[in-house]
Amino acid sequence: MSSARIEVIEKYCKGCSICVEFCPKQVLEMDAFVVTVARPQDCIACMQCELRCPDFAIKVHKD
Repeated sequence: MSSARIEVIEKYCKGCSICVEFCPKQVLEMDAFVVTVARPQDCIACMQCELRCPDFAIKVHKD
């Protein structure tokens, strides 16, 4: 399984939750109006969160 680190750039995140909805492993959650990485160990580096974010607020770094 791929190892990945998810970086959330909070100043860009507008709280749309698109990344949360597209994550197949429910790695992400909303905390107030900003996304958080709730289960980083479950990330499979599919890149859906980064690809779908309209504000470029999330980056997936494959290790």
